[in-house]
Amino acid sequence: DRRVAQLLWRALEEGGHEVMLASDFRAYDGNGDPEAQAEIAREGGEIAEALIAGWRDGAPEARPDLWFSYHLYHKAPDWLAPAVAQALDIPYVAAEASYARKQARGPHALGLDASLKAIARADAIFSFTPEDEEALVPVVKHPACLHRIAPFLDAAPYRAARDKRARHRTEIAAHHGLDPAKPWLLAVAMMRAGDKLASYRLLGRALDLIADPPWQLLIAGDGPARAHVEEAVYAIGRDIVFFAGERDAEELMAYYAASDLLVWPAYNEAYGMALLEAAAAGLPAIAGNWRGVSEIVADGETGRLFSPWDDVDFAEAVHELTTDDARRNALAKAAAARAETVHSMAAATVTLDRALAAAQQIHKGAQP
Repeated sequence: DRRVAQLLWRALEEGGHEVMLASDFRAYDGNGDPEAQAEIAREGGEIAEALIAGWRDGAPEARPDLWFSYHLYHKAPDWLAPAVAQALDIPYVAAEASYARKQARGPHALGLDASLKAIARADAIFSFTPEDEEALVPVVKHPACLHRIAPFLDAAPYRAARDKRARHRTEIAAHHGLDPAKPWLLAVAMMRAGDKLASYRLLGRALDLIADPPWQLLIAGDGPARAHVEEAVYAIGRDIVFFAGERDAEELMAYYAASDLLVWPAYNEAYGMALLEAAAAGLPAIAGNWRGVSEIVADGETGRLFSPWDDVDFAEAVHELTTDDARRNALAKAAAARAETVHSMAAATVTLDRALAAAQQIHKGAQP
């Protein structure tokens, strides 16, 4: 979430907008505790009042022209923007807002109601996946407030890493004891209970179906479920599984560029930034066809999508792409090209600019 928020911030700045952080208030309640949610709402209200007072009493040129919120939903509703935007009479824009109607009778009912009110108030909402956009259609004030934006990043540093593939491969092979003559499968993800662990377990089951594997598996990531992840993947063979541990963004660029295939089941993921990072480094992916994953991995063009929970389908895709160098290289080239066009920072800046202009008109009462 922080990574995507930072990318949005940068895209806005590259579009010529001045961006400031209004508050570091944290609205998240993962436990569904009504008392905790009520306390968070109270605190949010106080912060909103303080922001309003500060801007009203301050210099007019210091007031914001628009409020932009990222990732509001029932566990983390937007307690600040609706009040501030209304008091200052400015447009309200949100990115990656979601509305899960099924939570109406659940422990996050208060947060869901607050999210619903914020969504209905917004002059523009950006969605990264069709699923999120479809859920918002019945609750936005006008369909013209909805805007699709492709997941994006700055591909330049990944392209630079790709250009140094040979050097990165030599250094990583020496560090981990990998055989540079064999294909490298790469998995990049945190190690925690829930969806991530489910993906690691499917990965282990699927790869264990391949007899006499000609490849090696390299895993970048760490976390509290490390022991369970090791149990899931070591069944493949301890001599062909290598753990790189937690790596920062710059280090990961080298790992993407040095590898041959990203393998990730992506269980229940919205779209998966690791898939996009890999593509930018020229690394094709085999991923589960969950939610918005197909927004990044174009099946048969930049990688392969397999049916969720289909271990055999996953294994067959891995066998196909690790034994056909020409096919894999063609997918790699297409993945890098798509990352630099469809998923570029420049494309995101254009989408944001157009939507913000439309939001200002809608806020003024102009008919969409």
